[in-house]
Amino acid sequence: MNILKHATKVSGVLAAQRSNKIGIKGISDDIAIMPLSIAGFGNENDKDIALAIRYAVDNGAKVINMSFGKELSLNEVWVLDAIKYAAQKNVLIVSGSGNGSKNINLDSPFYPNDSDYTTIEVSDNFLKVGSISYNLNEKLISSFSNYSKEHVDLFAPGENIYTTLPGDEYDYVEGTSFSTPIVSGIAALIWSYYPNLSASEVKHILMDSGLSIPINVQVPGATEGTLKPFSELSKSGKVVNAYNALLMAKEVAKKKKKKR
Repeated sequence: MNILKHATKVSGVLAAQRSNKIGIKGISDDIAIMPLSIAGFGNENDKDIALAIRYAVDNGAKVINMSFGKELSLNEVWVLDAIKYAAQKNVLIVSGSGNGSKNINLDSPFYPNDSDYTTIEVSDNFLKVGSISYNLNEKLISSFSNYSKEHVDLFAPGENIYTTLPGDEYDYVEGTSFSTPIVSGIAALIWSYYPNLSASEVKHILMDSGLSIPINVQVPGATEGTLKPFSELSKSGKVVNAYNALLMAKEVAKKKKKKR
């Protein structure tokens, strides 16, 4: 029941019905969900993650939302190979950065990831997402969110997110698990208008079109008062923005069409 509860929350953020005037509105009406269970109560095996990615790819998924993670990967090459397989099939993968208040790196990894933390990324179809709050000040980044200039791509809202629960109920949730479907949903929205874009192009549109917020923020997990520029805590240094992403996608798709 716990895993179903988490999955229902994530799915609501992504694709809750927009026209029933109750609860939450999902990102788009044009999203179909392919639910795949990889673990009953967390502690996902790498084999199951890899097989789920391959199954989703082979059965028509365009965006794979992975609102789960762990600090130990015994067979990460299986997952890396599955990520590369998804890239070959032009499928985007969006993964949460985790809720450990840590700087993700070789000494403090968070899986799944698109590199083994010692080499470059194995493909260009993978996004790792951190969480922001609703505070436009030093508390912008959620205190629980992982971060990294090398391994977190961008941020999205992940606090006080109102979403669906089993049994026709709704509640507020928090975590990078809920930042992730916001980004996945915007990716799906982009593709619904501009299907000729590649997974790599959609990834970089999401990163490049985000909002830059030029303030210093509290570093999660660090001593109170330890501040850094928000731009230094992810690769893009930005917060995802659907409006900007659609505008940029339009221009990228137009240029791509002219080259043909």
